[in-house]
Amino acid sequence: MNVTFEELRRVKHALPPGGVTRLAREFHHSEEAIRNYFGAGHYKNGEISEFHLESGYGGGVVHLENTAIFDRALQLIEERKETVS
Repeated sequence: MNVTFEELRRVKHALPPGGVTRLAREFHHSEEAIRNYFGAGHYKNGEISEFHLESGYGGGVVHLENTAIFDRALQLIEERKETVS
């Protein structure tokens, strides 16, 4: 899946409070690994971002190898919208 880096960061920032923690638990990753997935640059202890970035418009194009975390993040955002409405 290809998205802009800007869109990837927008999704991360739209997560409900505790969203990164919830994703980390659900996908058995550290919170830092989840932040890295959404474009943070704090790679240590072998944690990988699971995406490839090509420079360009909107911060560049990001190719996500596995969209499960991204898809779940979108679900959490939608759930939050439904409870706020």
